[in-house]
Amino acid sequence: MSDSKPTLPDHLSGNPRSPHFVEECFQHQIGIRLNGKERTDVEEYCISERWVKIPSPKAKDRYGNPMLITLKGEVEAFYK
Repeated sequence: MSDSKPTLPDHLSGNPRSPHFVEECFQHQIGIRLNGKERTDVEEYCISERWVKIPSPKAKDRYGNPMLITLKGEVEAFYK
């Protein structure tokens, strides 16, 4: 069995309904660093535009899903 992992795309989302969702990437554990600090709560990222989206701790949308907050900085995605 080969342990080859697909290359991580520039823009990736954890939401299966998103056009930026790539199921093959989520078969392995992904790590995200924002400004040198590893984050475990990232829902979506874009390396070229330098942002990540994390869920709000309190605010919800009309469907009960957490609102996403955009944080900007140096983004690095990697496999753990």
